[in-house]
Amino acid sequence: MPEMKISFLGTGSGSSTNRAHSAMVYDCDDNTRLLVDASSGNSVARNASELGMSVADFDTVLLSHHHPDHMSGLLFVQFSRASLREDAPPLDVYLTEEALEWAQKMCVASHLNIAEVNDESVKNSNGREVIRWYVVDSGQEITLGPTTTASCFPADHISGAVGWKVISDGMSVVFSGDTRYNPTLVENSKKARLLIHEALRTDEELDYVKNRGHATAGEAARSASQAEVAELVLTHIDSIYHHDSRPLLDDAKKYYNGPISTVTDLHQMTVNGHQNSKG
Repeated sequence: MPEMKISFLGTGSGSSTNRAHSAMVYDCDDNTRLLVDASSGNSVARNASELGMSVADFDTVLLSHHHPDHMSGLLFVQFSRASLREDAPPLDVYLTEEALEWAQKMCVASHLNIAEVNDESVKNSNGREVIRWYVVDSGQEITLGPTTTASCFPADHISGAVGWKVISDGMSVVFSGDTRYNPTLVENSKKARLLIHEALRTDEELDYVKNRGHATAGEAARSASQAEVAELVLTHIDSIYHHDSRPLLDDAKKYYNGPISTVTDLHQMTVNGHQNSKG
């Protein structure tokens, strides 16, 4: 039976004051490890260490978009990884064309032991490749492990923003990325074992949330219901709900009857079973 362990390194929104910004680790049962978004600062390295993981062991990154709360931590991931693992191959980073443009600018501006940035890779001051870019198109399937593939789909947030669908041994886990209510997400989440969806606030503040380019807990639940997913997890939560997420859960439970949870930094969960299995 397929199995995936998911570690939430950051679960806060962009304006979060009490949580790290967005990052997750997927550990698939074919030994594929994926870092999904890279948070900001050294949050990935710090929180991964709290969970017994080393940033040196991250080889593959899936980025949802170029906002700094999802991407800027990439600088410190590559820096720490290269220092800890001198024989490591380049860090493989999968992203859209728009995200690549901003990622390159970020690398150039940082000077964090980065000497050369081009459309293919990033090299440090020793001439060593520390990052290799892989530009992906929506719907393009990429092979990441013996039984693990991934594909991205458009998100309704900013130009070039995407969500990610990862399939490991037939089991589908979908991450919404930052997005408003998104019919394309529903289509890509059909019968998924798990939908990890952003939930900035509740339906009571729908206009505010939509204007910021995000979704409510109610919208996340409606998407889960329409896609007939087996389980829903809410993340990318605004600061006002960091200490009490019950209003988000109450909002979501109006529209989706399956298992729903909100997650906090350092939360870990294991999902198993084929698509639409309760696990």
